[in-house]
Amino acid sequence: MQAKFRLGTRGSALALAQARMTAEALAAAHGWPPNEAAARIETVIVKTTGDKVTDRPLADIGGKGLFAKELEEALFDGRIDIAVHSAKDLPSFLPPGLVVAGALERADPRDAFLSPKAASVAALPRGAVVGSSSVRRQAQLLAQRPDLKIVMYRGNVDTRLAKLAAGEVDATILAAAGLARLGRLGEATTILEPEVMLPAAAQGIVAFETREGDTPARQACARITHAATLDALTIERAVLQVLDGSCKTPLAAYAVQGPDGAFMLRAGAWSPDGVRHFQVQHKSHATQQIAAQAFGEAAGRDLLVRCGRDFLLG
Repeated sequence: MQAKFRLGTRGSALALAQARMTAEALAAAHGWPPNEAAARIETVIVKTTGDKVTDRPLADIGGKGLFAKELEEALFDGRIDIAVHSAKDLPSFLPPGLVVAGALERADPRDAFLSPKAASVAALPRGAVVGSSSVRRQAQLLAQRPDLKIVMYRGNVDTRLAKLAAGEVDATILAAAGLARLGRLGEATTILEPEVMLPAAAQGIVAFETREGDTPARQACARITHAATLDALTIERAVLQVLDGSCKTPLAAYAVQGPDGAFMLRAGAWSPDGVRHFQVQHKSHATQQIAAQAFGEAAGRDLLVRCGRDFLLG
């Protein structure tokens, strides 16, 4: 057994909460008491470009991969052994030599609507200002309410909630899982069902990234991995890998396992203004051993045929 695992994480309150969850899961899986866990697990905070640059939309500075780049560099440099990510922040394609080594059980994948002025998106006054830096949320909001004004809204969860409380915007949308992990889910006005707001691929999932050849780290991650969550993560990432849209393309994918063991997958692509959109729905065969990557890729190809490559690169 490796003497110590160094967990790499961003420094936000949410990222640190997810690192603590991972450390607790590792300690429980290995039967380490608190003093031994403290000796065997070290948390290393890594500042990412996405954290440093907060005055521009992510799409304009390189996309969500900017929350993973420096953590991946720390893996290559040997400064950390396991990078702990909000899985939706991972780029569709990992650098050669790195792998997704597992994931904790998925939390609520849905989005949460927060507003002191309206009980729902539909109830917002005409021309209301909604803060969001997510092109996926913007497109789906505008598809429902083209009158809304969407403004850039960067920052961690606490910062965004403070801006909402200060009246800078009339409403915002955040991941329900992030709010729950920070103990602030009670501040949500309502939770948006996937039929209303299709979640981002991998939303609600804490994933582990390791060096491909680091057997001890990969084995440790495997011991705390939730199998159905890892399948869903693989399916949803496979959709994105096939589409390979620009970082400005609003995309969504959500796979959920039913009681019969089959996965139901919904995936969609939107124009940034929400005017044009395409969605597909696929179900795996519960009677067969699911090949998650192949299933996700098939759904991605179906969506690609419907919308066309030019739409994704638009």
